[in-house]
Amino acid sequence: MSTPISTIRNLGPAVEQECRRAGIPDAETLRELGAHEAYRRLLMNGTRPHFIGYYVMHMALQGRPWNDCKGKEKDALRAQFDALKSETIAETPPGIERILDAIGTGQRR
Repeated sequence: MSTPISTIRNLGPAVEQECRRAGIPDAETLRELGAHEAYRRLLMNGTRPHFIGYYVMHMALQGRPWNDCKGKEKDALRAQFDALKSETIAETPPGIERILDAIGTGQRR
């Protein structure tokens, strides 16, 4: 049985839709992947990087209020987010290459 992502505290229909586009169909899959890997998949599927979205997903999967992230924990998540953003930018082909890859024609060589 699959549970909608929007049943997780702090994650609404917009996040659920983004997750589906990234191949994360339900709350169980999201929990299994964890916030970092799930957010990586969102970025690889065109979601614009936003630090608040990243840490909200972490808080949501821990059952905590979205604004509970503070201090050293927030600083550590910021470092992880920045590294993830840099990594996904390096992995995502630019312009037409990304479009060709997305529609399944593969990257030009």
